[in-house]
Amino acid sequence: MADSWQQLKADCAGCTRCALHEQRHNLVFGVGNEHARVLLVGEGPGEQEDLQGEPFVGPAGKLLDDMLEMIDLDRTKVYIANIVKCRPPRNRDPLFVEQESCAEWLRRQIALLDPAIIICLGRIAAMALIRENFRITREHGAWYTINGRACTAIYHPSALLRDLSKRPETFEDLRGIRQQIRAICPEVYANG
Repeated sequence: MADSWQQLKADCAGCTRCALHEQRHNLVFGVGNEHARVLLVGEGPGEQEDLQGEPFVGPAGKLLDDMLEMIDLDRTKVYIANIVKCRPPRNRDPLFVEQESCAEWLRRQIALLDPAIIICLGRIAAMALIRENFRITREHGAWYTINGRACTAIYHPSALLRDLSKRPETFEDLRGIRQQIRAICPEVYANG
């Protein structure tokens, strides 16, 4: 039987594969255009995301929206997901076992979406999707081909809230993302 968004959401909603489900208020599945050519992947939900059941709705989410707007995008043109779907305690990095337990959900999201471009938001996502020893401080903005898709990583919006000095280089990374989208999937910009 072919997978569908409805089936995947239902399967994921009942997940108890790791201990993170025990304290969640809401599963944070993903949000955006289910036909998007651009996928953004963060590490995991924070407090506001857990309470609202949607990724990137707190201060980092507001900054992410501003970053998307800088390159003529918004949540109707992209899809946003996370490596783990439940909030790690005190917003700590998700453990490897938690990432592994949740990996099927993101794999199925990627298979359904079939994005041309994947943008990793932060080190954890880049280590999960690009390479285990990915160094965000050295490799942000660089492009890789992973399973036939163009992939890059930028600083996580929450890191940019804590360290304003990273913003100019992130602006350059965003310009590079806009160039890649125009080259690989110009239809993203065709309707607006």
